[in-house]
Amino acid sequence: MTASNSDLDPKAVDADAGPGSASMFPGASKDESPSLTNQFLIAMPGMLDEQFAGSVVYLFEHNAKGAMGLVVNRPTDVSLSTLLDKIELKLEITPFADQAVYFGGPVQTERGFVLHEPPAPNSEDINPVIGEAVKHGDPSNAATAIYSSSLTVPGGLTMTTSKDVLEAVAKGSGPKRFIMTLGYAGWGAGQLEEEIALNGWINAKLSREQMAEIIFATPANQRYQSAMHALGFDPSHLSGQVGHA
Repeated sequence: MTASNSDLDPKAVDADAGPGSASMFPGASKDESPSLTNQFLIAMPGMLDEQFAGSVVYLFEHNAKGAMGLVVNRPTDVSLSTLLDKIELKLEITPFADQAVYFGGPVQTERGFVLHEPPAPNSEDINPVIGEAVKHGDPSNAATAIYSSSLTVPGGLTMTTSKDVLEAVAKGSGPKRFIMTLGYAGWGAGQLEEEIALNGWINAKLSREQMAEIIFATPANQRYQSAMHALGFDPSHLSGQVGHA
């Protein structure tokens, strides 16, 4: 990341770098299927990559060009207040001070991603005209009406990379439920499908409410079990069964 104050990086980032409101895979058709976007990937006992063993990943993009997601159950030793200090932000409210920053994946680990619930169309931070349009249209517009670099998954969660989301958090006006990660998980074309076929992952299609409950309201060390239980599985009984693809 480069020296700018626009995106989330302890060292700062380029204003135009990172995900925006459009697809992160330009040129990919939205009609391609099956897509695992807005689903959990849960590492199976057969997962050979130690970086992902026991991981739960929220996929915010998946198409023929590849896939991208954030690991949501791997807290680091870095606290949010420590990270905000590095980007010269003062956390003015205490509830989030000790919240852990997460390992989001092995790609671009110097870069920050905030996964949060989509802002409501009637949020006071949204221009009223835009808010009214959002009420009668695509709710994914709500986040981009507030933050300069956001991607809201239809029917799912929002991922923001611009520094303004943390500025809002620091002032107490940001998302009420969120996690921040450093890095993300990425797969090239066909790579994720191959890993699923090799029993590395099982995918879980849950409601936004179920996923939000697991990510934001369940202790990190219980999220893997909770995601498995949502599928009706007992993790202790699994032995590399085939994933869902």
